[in-house]
This record gives sequence, structure tokens and C-alpha cells, in this order.
Amino acid sequence: MALIVQKYGGTSVGTVERIQAVAQRVRQTVEAGNSVVVVVSAMGKTTDSLVQLANQISSRPSRREMDMLLSTGEQVSISLLSMALQELGLPAISLTGAQVGIVTEAEHARARILHIKTERMERHLQAGNVIVVAGFQGVSSAPDLEITTLGRGGSDTSAVALAAALQADRCEIYTDVPGILTADPRLVPDAQLMPEITCDEMLELASLGAKVLHPRAVEIARNYGVLLAVRSSWVDNPGTQVLSPLPQSRSLEDLELVHPVDAVEFDTAQAKVALLRVPDRPGVAARLFGEIGQQALNVDLIIQSIHEGNTNDIAFTVIHRHLTRAEAVADAIAPALRNHPADPNEAEVIVDRHMAKVSIAGAGMIGRPGVAAQMFSTLAEAGVNIQMISTSEVKVSCTLDVEDCDRAIAILCQTFNLNSSPIRLDNPEQAAAPKDAPAVRGAALDRNQARLAIRHVPDRPGMAAKIFRLLADQSISVDMIIQSQRCRLVAGITTRDIAFTVAQAEAEAAKEILEAAAPKLGCGKVVLDTEIAKVSVVGIGMIDSPGVAAKMFRALADQRINIQMIATSEIKISCVVAETEGVKALQSVHSAFGLAGRRQIEIPA
Repeated sequence: MALIVQKYGGTSVGTVERIQAVAQRVRQTVEAGNSVVVVVSAMGKTTDSLVQLANQISSRPSRREMDMLLSTGEQVSISLLSMALQELGLPAISLTGAQVGIVTEAEHARARILHIKTERMERHLQAGNVIVVAGFQGVSSAPDLEITTLGRGGSDTSAVALAAALQADRCEIYTDVPGILTADPRLVPDAQLMPEITCDEMLELASLGAKVLHPRAVEIARNYGVLLAVRSSWVDNPGTQVLSPLPQSRSLEDLELVHPVDAVEFDTAQAKVALLRVPDRPGVAARLFGEIGQQALNVDLIIQSIHEGNTNDIAFTVIHRHLTRAEAVADAIAPALRNHPADPNEAEVIVDRHMAKVSIAGAGMIGRPGVAAQMFSTLAEAGVNIQMISTSEVKVSCTLDVEDCDRAIAILCQTFNLNSSPIRLDNPEQAAAPKDAPAVRGAALDRNQARLAIRHVPDRPGMAAKIFRLLADQSISVDMIIQSQRCRLVAGITTRDIAFTVAQAEAEAAKEILEAAAPKLGCGKVVLDTEIAKVSVVGIGMIDSPGVAAKMFRALADQRINIQMIATSEIKISCVVAETEGVKALQSVHSAFGLAGRRQIEIPA
């Protein structure tokens, strides 16, 4: 007999008829010889309606009272579904998050799960009951026992956490699409179903705005080895399997408060090539990386900083044995990129043979402001200057002088309480992608970000740490971070620009914080641009696939879409483009990588 946790979202239980359909599916699972725990969301738009009611009473309702109010939505769903199961002859009991023992932080509206007391659930399961659980909610520790909610996507988080605590055989997430698709079908009608995806790829896509799974749910599945499937509530098909690493020996105490960083990675076998002052126009990156791709050279980090005037900087890293060929390509293409071919100050090629890349990685970074700032602070205190910065949802990478690598690793391991040996990314056995993994698994578009740039930041250890600590202290999460390659002398001080993206809702607050701090830090102007979009491709197979970046850049260039910023990790390439071109950019890269399906995905009303 298997133990299965099933989660049904608000659309799946939006009407009496749909609740009855869910009950039929649960009965089929039970009749197949399984024990079942069902987690449900509030019916349809119930949560939105409750929020509207609150706003009619108060313009600024307290978080505590909002938790008390919103938690009632799931109680309606669980009681009705339990009744429907009983009508089918199944013994069922509905329980709130508090009743099943989901204990959280005393943090209203965005609590994290500390632990789950499984004794009551185990008794009901042994008695043959189907347990119907209210998702999205829990209770704080004694003595207060405050009702708390987990924030957006909280029912996904509840379901996967329960599966981890109960050591369930699998967790099934039922939704209004057939599984996880290669892109948002509302924007790309020919998006197709992925039969499988790794947790790391799903973390990137979920954090980029793919709403099928919440990143916190994927994080728990990854950390505890939960077998996860995303399936349709409307049709019977296998859906998408989310592949977790082998289960790790982790305590279920502080379930969502695990260390945000679980590995320090380093690579001393890379070198950097930078082209400074290249024209800021469509096709430049496509041409450069097209030539690199034709040479079958595997590129790791790629960054393109914000433009200044009508020029930009592009830098990338390659392994040492490919440096001579990469430098030759850059030298050969540079004159063709210049407005004045004989001017060496345009498209100038700079090479650094003595650098190392050090990264911190961990699914626990998601939604925790300050992890990158802590890394930057740690390196600054050790006197290590950062040359390049590239970030993803689950990794922050910095390049630095190779002589500083050992010191950087030691201090980062100490800071993030890591006792195991660091991962060497220059070890092929540790860096290789799973066999037969596609170069690109899916594409995503995020139109909810804004870009901030800080001009003329003094180029010395600790500046990035100070900037991002200011934001972290105000709980502002930063996404892409790019430090320009071009240095400028301002009042005799060497400076660089730093650009980053934040959620649009936090952009003005971030700008005010930095404008207040800039004079004290010796920085220049703070520039905000809210009219941007970020298009990304994700795939664990790109680790071993030269030419992925070139294909993405060419797809955008063919549509005359200008790339404003570029940032990469081992499994993701992200480009910032104008907001008005975001959907076209997504559709073009989706098509370029052959991700289109044969039929359109129907989305239920």
C-alpha cells in the first residue's frame, strides 16, 4: 500500500461539480489500494473575494486579522470535499493546518514551516480515513498558537511538506493544465508538455514566474527527495514528473529554515574575455556568440551590463584550454563591431587569465533577502575584490583573482556553516548534466521586474556588500545582479556601475534607499527603469551544449529585439529587453529551441 499526497488548487474545487469530480478521483486512488492525504485550496476566487471584503473595511488591515480571515477559505473547501467523499462511501475527515500539526513561525502572511506533528494524521491513516487538509495555513508554537498563512502558493508548500513529513511515496499536484509546459500557454499557444524536469530546472522556472509550482514547494521536494508529479485535474495523463535528487539525511525540524546555502563551488580552470564599448544595437551578442559557437567553445558565465550612451560591455568566461581560440574570435570580430573600425577604444578586447569563479548554491536562497549581501560582505571582510557577479534563483557566482580563491572558499564555508568539501566545477564528474538532458527544457517571461542601476560605484572590496545589505535590511529581494566590466576614473577613484533587478512593487522603495545612501558611499546617480521584461531559457543540458547562448541571441536579433542586460548560470540564460517586446521575445526563443508542441493547450475557464 502506497501513501499518496494529492493537492487540488482553487480552480479544481471551484464549484460543487468540480468538488464532486475531485472526490471521484480520490476514490479511484483509494480503490487502487492507496492511503490518501488530500490538500486543497480555497474555492475559485474565494481568497480574492475575502481580500476585497477586508479592503472595504480597512485600507490597511493588519496581517494577523488577514490571516484569520483568509484561513477560512480553505475550511469551506475541506469540509465540502470531506462530505463529498463520505457520500461516495469513503471514510474521510477534514482538518485545518493547525489540526494536522503544521507548526510555523509566528510571522503572519508569509510564515515558514518549522515542523509537522504527524501523530494525529498517522492515527487517521491507520484507521483507513482519507484526510482532507486545509492548505496555505498553519499555527505558531505555544503559548500563542496564532493562525498563520504561508503566502502565495502556500497550498503547494503545505502538500509537499506533508509528503516529506509523512515520508509519502509521492506527491501529486493537480492543476488546470496537463502538467509543466515549455512556456506559459497563455503567451505561447503551442507550448508543449514536459514529461519530466529536474528540481533545479523547476526552481529556476518557478522563480521566473512559471506559476504551476511555487518555488518553496520545489525547494522542499529537492531538499527531502520527495517524488513530485504535476497533473491535470480534468484528464487522466501522467503529467510531468519533477525529478528530485536522492533523499538526503535531513532533520524535519526547522523544515523550511534549512541552511540557505548547501554548497560552495569553485572553478580555477576558467579565464575571462571582455569586449568593452561595443555598439548597443540588436545582433551584436548574436554575432559574437555565433562565432564562439561555431568554434564549439563552451561558454560559462556571460554578462552584459547596462549601456552608457550608445555602447555596452560584454564579458564571458571559458575554460583555459579554449582561451586562445576564444580570444582570437573576439579579436577578429571586434573591428566589425566598431563604428570606426580603426579605433581601438571601441570594442576593445580584454583578457584575464588569472581568475577563479566561486559560487554559493542552495534552494534555500529563494525568498530570503540578504544571502547575496552576506556573500559579498564575507568576501569584503577577507579583502577579496569581486570582478564579475552573476546570479540565478539558486546560485550567486563571483569571479576574483585566483590567488584569493582558497581564502574565499574557507571564509564562505565558515560563514554558511558548511563542513563538507566544496564542489569543484572543473571536475567533469561533478559538473556533468544527466544523460540525454535537453539543452533547453523551457522558456519563461517575467514582466513584473524593474531595473535599478547605480553609476560610479568605487571599485574596492565591500561596496557590493554595503549596497545589497541596505536592501536586504528592508526585506527587498534582488534578482539579477551585474557589475560592469568597464572602469572609469571619477575624481581620481576607479569606479564601476552595478545594475540589478527587483520586483516592480519594491522598485521605488529600493531607489529611495539607494539615493539616500549614494552620497555616503561615494556613488553616483541611481537610475530606475520600470519598462523592462526578462526572458529566460532553462535547461540542465546546456552545461555540455555549446552554442545555446548564440541561438538565443540570434532568435532575438532576428526579431530586431535589443538586449539590454545578460546574466547566466550553468543552467539558465536571462536577457532583459524592453517590456513592449517581452512576449515577442519569449515566443521567438521558444520557437528557436524547437519547444513548440503539435497542439494547443486548452485552459479551462
